[in-house]
Amino acid sequence: MFRKQFQLGLIHVAVAMTLVPINSTLNRVMIKELAISATLVAMLASLPYLFSPIQVAIGSFADRHPIGGLQRTPYIVLGLTLCVFGVVLSPQAAFLMVSNWSAGLVLGLLSFGAWGMGFNFATVSYLSLASELSGERGRGKTIAIMWFMMITSIIITAIGLSRMVDPYTPEAMQRAFWSVGLVALALGSIGLIKLELRSDLSTGLDEPRHSWGQLLAHVLGNRQASLFFIYLVILLAAILGQDILLEPFGGEAFGMSVKNTTRITSIWGGCVLLALLIAGFLETRLGKRLVAFWGGVIAFSGFALIAFSGIIVHQDLFYAGVILLGLGTGLSTVSNLALMLDMTTVSNVGLFIGAWGMANAFSRLVGSVLGGVVRDVVAEVLLTPILGYVVVFSIEAVLLLISLLLLRYIDISAFRRQVQEPSMLERAALAGES
Repeated sequence: MFRKQFQLGLIHVAVAMTLVPINSTLNRVMIKELAISATLVAMLASLPYLFSPIQVAIGSFADRHPIGGLQRTPYIVLGLTLCVFGVVLSPQAAFLMVSNWSAGLVLGLLSFGAWGMGFNFATVSYLSLASELSGERGRGKTIAIMWFMMITSIIITAIGLSRMVDPYTPEAMQRAFWSVGLVALALGSIGLIKLELRSDLSTGLDEPRHSWGQLLAHVLGNRQASLFFIYLVILLAAILGQDILLEPFGGEAFGMSVKNTTRITSIWGGCVLLALLIAGFLETRLGKRLVAFWGGVIAFSGFALIAFSGIIVHQDLFYAGVILLGLGTGLSTVSNLALMLDMTTVSNVGLFIGAWGMANAFSRLVGSVLGGVVRDVVAEVLLTPILGYVVVFSIEAVLLLISLLLLRYIDISAFRRQVQEPSMLERAALAGES
């Protein structure tokens, strides 16, 4: 079983690696060096997450329609290929915007869109496969291995990128993005070798085709699932919404180089990794919900320090905030992923995983766009870009507090009771046949 868990981890690593250059290097270069509007950068970075609703449809479709006897592998291959295609084109789009705005914008829409579509295809597919291969008892261990490998790869990728772009030149950055893309493609390919067994299950072509609205209604017809969906969106909008702004903030507020701001990701990742190790120990003693709560509290403290560091221009305080944000993110990630899998029914794995994946993507969309717009508006009104970042980080801290209040009302036992109610299942069936 460990071999399969390791291979699942490699696939998770491959997809995550393609995100690092965009979120830790390209966004900083576009905002600081190329002076492109943070709102536009945020919209491009979040454009992929507009496709998030397809995760529900992909997960449900794959549940019923294996390709060549494989339910998940074909979608993972397609998704990873699109991710690599997007990441290698993205820097070319950024530089083209400076010389030819229209052509650069079109290429940007193409590259970021390809990455986002690939992310949605791959994520729902390998998480569904992980759930199926692990079984209920093995899910926790599988998650731990996958996320441990992913965070380790983020740290290594960020360190490697910081060296490849030092000294910074457009050519160096493009070479670095190509290197990351090719390594990701190789690791993902290794992860897929003999991972999923072929099945002789019927493809279910005669089953009714459900619309996206009907599929989502099936999930959100459960009161606890609806609450968990809202909780995830708010929590992740806060924690992940800082992705496009943390590195530019370091450059604007403290004059950090591209190399040093890229390394912020490795510092954050190291703290997440440490928290992942601690979380497994804490969950057995405190429970998932309590660990999720303390993860949110620590992340809130991190945002508060980061915002305050911009006000008093104190770089050490900024690093302290990044460390706390990483620790809080790690604790929150493990506990909430475990809660997510607990709130997934065996008969509709792909459907529920798709819904939670959509919550993840939608929250990135909300957090990134909100962050970019608020940063630009505040900077324009107050004529101080740094205060724009400070306001964004403060808003994200408030969102974390709201998510912690919602967490109090999430009940796994109630979810399972509701999902077994014949009336709810009958309503979903009727909706699908209408």
